[in-house]
Amino acid sequence: MDYNAQLKLQAWLDGELPEREADEVAQWVARDREAAALVEELRITRGALAGFNAEVRLPESREFFWSKVEREIQRLGAPAPRPARATYLAQLRRFLVPASAVAAVVIAGLMLNRQPGSSGGSVATEMETALADSAAFIYRDFSAGTTLVWLSYPADNETAETDDMDTFE
Repeated sequence: MDYNAQLKLQAWLDGELPEREADEVAQWVARDREAAALVEELRITRGALAGFNAEVRLPESREFFWSKVEREIQRLGAPAPRPARATYLAQLRRFLVPASAVAAVVIAGLMLNRQPGSSGGSVATEMETALADSAAFIYRDFSAGTTLVWLSYPADNETAETDDMDTFE
């Protein structure tokens, strides 16, 4: 039996269902053994708990009673914990962890602040040769922010054709 069916039986037993729905549940309990057993168990549980609903009266008001409890807790108070003596290794670690973090930040800052392609104080340049055409060279000067592509035509191993070539002049 699912949870909703159990809740419906509890509501029927407590008289919380509308009349039409209560009649349907009563018919269901009459023909289903499991539902009838649960209803009987709920009746027994209600009867057992009925005697425990007696209200306990305190000689003073509720607020006064709890204020006395609070004052007693504050009077006793928790003893202050004694600080444990730190070992030499713990003291060293207390110094080294922040120092290593600062060193890591400084190194990262130096690495990020460095200009790309620069190596120390010398002028940064890069030169590469295209492998497909060995007659093409690329020259990059990072400090000046320039790139030069050098194409030599005809290549050393090719012979020049006698065609008229257009030039940029």
